[in-house]
Amino acid sequence: MPATTAAPPTQSSVPDTATFRTVLGQVPTAVSVVTAATPQGPVGVTVGSFTSVSLDPPLVVFYCGLHSASAAALVSAGAFCVNVLSEHQEAVCASFAGRTADRFACCTWHPAVNGAPRLDGAVAWIECGVEDSFPAGDHLAVVGRVNRLAAAPGHNGPLVFHRGRLTRLDGTRDRHVPTQRFDWWDI
Repeated sequence: MPATTAAPPTQSSVPDTATFRTVLGQVPTAVSVVTAATPQGPVGVTVGSFTSVSLDPPLVVFYCGLHSASAAALVSAGAFCVNVLSEHQEAVCASFAGRTADRFACCTWHPAVNGAPRLDGAVAWIECGVEDSFPAGDHLAVVGRVNRLAAAPGHNGPLVFHRGRLTRLDGTRDRHVPTQRFDWWDI
């Protein structure tokens, strides 16, 4: 069968902010709260940009606003804990994303081994030392070397940000889906 080609969609060389957000909003991201212990007390911030970077050495990265006081405090602390929020922690997400005086009043927590707050109810915790930080456009990239990590037992899924909203993973993730054979030309 002959291949047909469609004309590519027209696109501008530099997308406007609204288009950029709409298109990149199609990529779901887990919502995390990154925390650290400072001499002034615990700090934390909600991020939707946490991901792994390397297995050897074990590295992760998250991004915060370039001029964020929380980001500066996290880097200065030298160590942090990424708390991957569970699907039931919308209020925790909102508290750490806002400008409330005591972000930690919304939840209970315990110090991780590195001293950073480990939030109760999270589906996973990743304790890191700051490996590097650098400007990335209007954000600050913070690279962490993983020292310890754990996942919570149970069946709670992560809180997900998709298409500009908080959402949950589809409940079908645990159901058996029959395998269907695909030939390369059917895909």
